[in-house]
Amino acid sequence: MPLCLILALLLVSQGVVQNFRAYDTASLIDPQTVQKDDTNQEIFATQIIPQGPAASQIAIKMLGTNGGGFFNANSAHPFENPTPLSNFLETLAIFLIPAGLTYTLGRMTGSQRHGWAVFAAMSILFFVGVWIAYWAESRGNPIMAVRGIDLTSSAVHPGGNMEGKEVRFGIASSALFATVTTDASCGAVSSMHDSFTPLGGLVPLVNMQLGEVIFGGVGAGMYGMLVMVILSVFIAGLMVGRTPEYLGKKIESYDVKMAMLYIIIFPLVILILTSISLSSSFGLDSIANRGPHGLTEVLYAFTSGTANNGSAFGGLNANTLWYNTSIGFSMLLGRFFMMIPVLAIAGNLARKKIVPPSLGTFPVTTFSFVLLLISVIIIVGALTFFPVLSLGPIVEHFLMQAGKLF
Repeated sequence: MPLCLILALLLVSQGVVQNFRAYDTASLIDPQTVQKDDTNQEIFATQIIPQGPAASQIAIKMLGTNGGGFFNANSAHPFENPTPLSNFLETLAIFLIPAGLTYTLGRMTGSQRHGWAVFAAMSILFFVGVWIAYWAESRGNPIMAVRGIDLTSSAVHPGGNMEGKEVRFGIASSALFATVTTDASCGAVSSMHDSFTPLGGLVPLVNMQLGEVIFGGVGAGMYGMLVMVILSVFIAGLMVGRTPEYLGKKIESYDVKMAMLYIIIFPLVILILTSISLSSSFGLDSIANRGPHGLTEVLYAFTSGTANNGSAFGGLNANTLWYNTSIGFSMLLGRFFMMIPVLAIAGNLARKKIVPPSLGTFPVTTFSFVLLLISVIIIVGALTFFPVLSLGPIVEHFLMQAGKLF
């Protein structure tokens, strides 16, 4: 709450709306905007300007990694995000508490270096995602360059993809915001992910499919990352032929089974609901783009729902009986069913006695641990979805290079 108060005042200083009015009606001053009604009588055009306590709500949604938007365009709306500084503050607020929890982890476990090691693993994955998204969006669409639509580009060096971007802040800021909001369970957006290039849109999608362990939500990303830590320690124990240990507690078969149950639930929900949607008329009728992009739209919807993110590929009409029900069901499973194995692991470890470290104990404070943790996250998380990603954004990228759009 103190952070929300500070952020709300900072946003108000940048021009974010904060009042208790509903709507204001303004008459347009340009005489060329005169319109005519059905009886050919001239009427002066007016504009409805929304008002309300936006700054306080935006502070809560960003710091709480909740997502959504006070206005329909979300953080692309000038009343929510009017200046480069407000854009920076909103982006920073998404990561502020989740990133701080890695320091809390070190304090609570008595090993600050372990907290920094987890922070390092998250940061590396984050920066890789930002780089890929920016690289893909700054290169743009070669099909447009060939047709001379972007006169500043050529077939060899096409211009950046500004479709669906927040034009005030540019491609770099839009790519950064998209990466941050899907690394955390936020869902606030400053650009339309559906308009990204195939590889640019792949980054937000994969961020969520990793289990939102790259900082994640307020608390949720931390326990997802700790499940990956347990698997990493278990794999390291197998390699050295010793019983794996984590923070002085032995990792046994029950802990690993619960960790795998946690990991299996997530793709199971997403892939089953996606396959039903793509093999039925009630699912296909809502897709705006057929082909691999349409597959990505459906896959993104269920990934976002199960990961409790809230962002979307806007090309999918999710306001139908099937998608309202199925995405709501995926949110239910993603929020509550995945908590059960995590709580089971916590309860089982709490009962165990602390074992002093030995020569066979794998240290969880070194760079080797960071690399192993990243490898486990990529192998367990990304490769689970690799077949469906190959049919979606990956094949769409190669088709775009060959001159075909969807």
